[in-house]
Amino acid sequence: MIRLLTAGESHGPGLTVILDGLPAGIPYDSESVDRELSRRQHGYGRGGRMRIEKDKVQVLAGIRGGRTTGAPVSFFIANMDHENWRAVMDLGKTRIADQVTRPRPGHADLSGALKYDHADLRDILERASARETAGRVAAGGLLKIFLREVEVEIFSQTIAIAGIRVRKRGESIQRLDRSPLRCRDVARERMMIRLIDRARTKGDTLGGVTEITARGVCPGLGSHVQFDRRLDGRIGMAMLSIPSVKGIEIGDAWENARHYGSSVQDEIFYRTGRGFFRKTNRGGGIEGGITNGLPLVVRLAIKPIPTLARPLRSVDLKTKRPALGHRERADLCAVPAVGVIAETMLALVLAEAYLEKFGQDCLADIKASYRRYCRRIKK
Repeated sequence: MIRLLTAGESHGPGLTVILDGLPAGIPYDSESVDRELSRRQHGYGRGGRMRIEKDKVQVLAGIRGGRTTGAPVSFFIANMDHENWRAVMDLGKTRIADQVTRPRPGHADLSGALKYDHADLRDILERASARETAGRVAAGGLLKIFLREVEVEIFSQTIAIAGIRVRKRGESIQRLDRSPLRCRDVARERMMIRLIDRARTKGDTLGGVTEITARGVCPGLGSHVQFDRRLDGRIGMAMLSIPSVKGIEIGDAWENARHYGSSVQDEIFYRTGRGFFRKTNRGGGIEGGITNGLPLVVRLAIKPIPTLARPLRSVDLKTKRPALGHRERADLCAVPAVGVIAETMLALVLAEAYLEKFGQDCLADIKASYRRYCRRIKK
């Protein structure tokens, strides 16, 4: 079992990451991990903080001689913006004067304050902030290195911003990363950018849809035998843990719901030397909670960011009087960034599934077991 833990606040000193359960022998590449953090920060519509933070990983434990040791891996990512928030984020016992008491609709502010009995909403919003996901993405950089050792590649692309949906899809990760919105459809991307610009002038925000694909996933990951071992269920939990993600489909789920069963199943064929194969992938690579060897395709519905330049109506936590929600620096549109975060969460679920099936102690044994399995299922 892999366990990922993060700690830290949005404007605190930094984020601490613990990734427990990885095998020994995974090669560590700092540039690759830092590149994942950079990918998370990019995207048209990101906020001003992305110009402040230059995220880099500091390894604290679990890696020696350029490889994982099998012990828990620990990372630290410094928050450059912390210098501007030292008084507000004081760790001592002094009373914080600059308290936040006007909850923002759509955020964890009010629900969290009621649950944890906080009078200052900053005690909630600092941890509920999507800044926490930088820690996940750092872990994802290492998880992706492991998955590449078993021939798995994961990438994301924006397929909708608000009501504008792409007509073309892309599969070149490098080309997608050069796009302002990580979008293959250049014409539709221009329309999306204009829409984001209009949202900026209105003091509003936009959501959309991102698609995450894992290529090279072997058949047989996950299981049908218990609800909590079904891989699609585990993917759903992981994806819905991402801030602003409110919906998920695997494969063409919503489109398939509109048709007869005979027209949406992926028919099965066999060829000597190739083994079993399909000519379509309407199911998104999973049947009965188990991967079937086709690309794993997940799409996420992302709500517009609820922190607005023109805040909505709310109620002051202390006075109980009507008030506008608190204003906090935020993005206009974070759909491309959510795609990168979702890559990490898919990598986490897949890495754990590979370790369950092929071993957990050292990379060499895992790869040997994986190769034997691949030879068997081709017969």
